[in-house]
Amino acid sequence: MSLFLLTVARTSGQRRNRAAGRRRVAGMALVALAVAASAGCTTSAGETSKANAVSSGGRSAPAATGSPGTGSAGRGSGATASGAGAAVDWPQVADDVEPSVVSISVQAQGSGDEGSGEIIDGAGHVLTNNHVVASASNGGRIQVALSDARVFDAKLVGADPVTDLAVVQMQGAPDDLAVLHFGDSAALRVGQPVMALGNPLGLSHTVTVGIVSALDRPVTTQNPDASPGQQGTPVVTNAIQTDAAVNPGNSGGALVDSAGKLIGVNSSIATLGAGQSGQSGSIGLGFAIPAAQARWVSRALIERGTVQHAFLGVSPQDAVVRINGDRREVAGIIRVVPGSQAARAGLRPGEAVVGVDGETTAGAASLVAQIREREPGTRVVLTVVSRSGATRQVPVEFGTQPTG
Repeated sequence: MSLFLLTVARTSGQRRNRAAGRRRVAGMALVALAVAASAGCTTSAGETSKANAVSSGGRSAPAATGSPGTGSAGRGSGATASGAGAAVDWPQVADDVEPSVVSISVQAQGSGDEGSGEIIDGAGHVLTNNHVVASASNGGRIQVALSDARVFDAKLVGADPVTDLAVVQMQGAPDDLAVLHFGDSAALRVGQPVMALGNPLGLSHTVTVGIVSALDRPVTTQNPDASPGQQGTPVVTNAIQTDAAVNPGNSGGALVDSAGKLIGVNSSIATLGAGQSGQSGSIGLGFAIPAAQARWVSRALIERGTVQHAFLGVSPQDAVVRINGDRREVAGIIRVVPGSQAARAGLRPGEAVVGVDGETTAGAASLVAQIREREPGTRVVLTVVSRSGATRQVPVEFGTQPTG
């Protein structure tokens, strides 16, 4: 069973992972509902930012959760967000969406994992979390069960540990598949109602309802039991936070709006922790990968089997600066990679990034999450603060994360 936890209660095989935020509540942990994590888009090869630092031991490594972004000029403006201010027929939404949400089981190397996914096209491609299917990357059996109990073998099309997303494809997929369409996660508003669907604890076709609790929440998760080559790599997500109940097994499942459109992929939860003999479940703090990110990542996986990631070329750290007399949390720049997009844009060590396209970056993890949410080639405007406290707007086009 799969699901990342902020203090980490996992949904697969009682694996556990600790994650603590800068403002960590005592005893709280971040858990992936089924997780394999990944590291530092904004750092140069071989470097890890303070926000992404992970201990070599893995199990006791912190997973940072910072303040959600605020002050976005564009996000959620207007009254176009689905479900805002209108009564929602949730039973009808559940009826419409349930046929598009599947249960996933993986058998590999003598162990088994369970998770969730959603059908994203008529060819039988299913979007899920990487940590749900990671154990099958070197061989194993993946099965997908539809809501009507039909079961199909599936093959792994591609997986991306950096974003914790993966795509599998049903073999011999029927022609009556119900496709779940992507919604506009950029139009979400805090307080908007949402529904989570999935396979928690093996209880398929489970639906829960809640609201969007926060947006742009930088969440870091890590998988201590990942397959070789993935261990110790944190995933940093610019997450949608929701109080809709999600539990181990919900990993990869759908978070939908009142129109039944996919606006997030459930991937992790915060938990107060559990003893060695058990796992913790929902305490109303769930996190989903935004649909906008899931859309471009899944497209890349289907087309190429791999994903390229955005690159700015700075090493950030948590910092506090004074702006117009007020002290503010920011992403301080400790290093700029020579020849990088950041260097060409004139960013310098000692400066700080306080916003990306009007969305606040209140720390290093927040900046990393903002970058990882976007594709290479995306153009943004950074709000940068100099050593003297003066602010300026810096246009930049993200490059591609170097490999190796």
